[in-house]
Amino acid sequence: MWIPIPSLLFTPALLSFAVIAIAMIGVTIFLLGKVLPPNGVPPLVTQMVIALAVLGGGTLLLLSLLFVFLNSNGAEAWTFVLLAFNFMMMFPAGIWFVGQILYRDRRVDAAGWFWPVTLSVVATGSEALMGILFAYGVAGGPTPTLPALATGLTSIWFFWSMAAIMGALLIWAPLGVVERWALLTLAGAGVLAPWVTSYPTAGGIAMSILMAGSFAALLRALLRGRVPAEDARLLVAVGGAFLAMALSGLFVVAAAGSVASSLTFGVVMGVVMGVEAAYLIRRNYRGRMARPWVARTPDDVDAAAAAPEPGGAVTLNSRTVDRPTVDP
Repeated sequence: MWIPIPSLLFTPALLSFAVIAIAMIGVTIFLLGKVLPPNGVPPLVTQMVIALAVLGGGTLLLLSLLFVFLNSNGAEAWTFVLLAFNFMMMFPAGIWFVGQILYRDRRVDAAGWFWPVTLSVVATGSEALMGILFAYGVAGGPTPTLPALATGLTSIWFFWSMAAIMGALLIWAPLGVVERWALLTLAGAGVLAPWVTSYPTAGGIAMSILMAGSFAALLRALLRGRVPAEDARLLVAVGGAFLAMALSGLFVVAAAGSVASSLTFGVVMGVVMGVEAAYLIRRNYRGRMARPWVARTPDDVDAAAAAPEPGGAVTLNSRTVDRPTVDP
């Protein structure tokens, strides 16, 4: 049985752009892996600062590449690309030195949402820009803004890049069984999302199967009493996310894939994936600790140090640091 593939928004002329885009997805996942502690100890402020600097530099690079399609003066447009590359090489290193002077070894607030939300917004915005870049690239130049935004925010380059990032966060985060599978279904929705706008019937059926299977598994777990009380709010939020995705998907079908419906669907999916990414980032250093799918070795913990218990302390480079307490 042949399954139609959504448009890749790719032409041979965009090969260099595709190489940069794929490399940036890898860099984003690598940076998140470096700033997400495997032992529950909040990362250093300087680590977060340099990660944001690199991600911000990547966003600037994408904007400069987008300018290539918006500016008729090719030499001027590519000059901005070269400046963006220079920014990516110099600015993160400079901001790291400044961060060392200002913050030294201070750690981020484990209870706060500022850093998780900031990282998620920067990463999600960068991937959204990537999709918009390829929308303009396929058009070959300036094109009406709303159609370009609708195409970019519903493209594989946006949905699948975010799904890759969420996949990495899901295997690293210390999640409970119900919690992990509930969030995995949201990531799966990101994988199926391009079909909703490209082939509404096939996409709608696939999303319906995913949602029905998810709710059936949840109902089974509820009936067997296997859902921890602390997961109740998360499951309500996941249900609300699925409802929003379903309604925006129905809008696409009812409006026959109009620009407004596609843009609405892309925005809803982007918000859902961004919120999930922020939750998973924070989950690494706040809340009850569970076994991750893939365990990682801490970079700044002595090899002889034992794994800390929730609410305990850990030795870091001959210093003792309190570990954040468990959420009630």
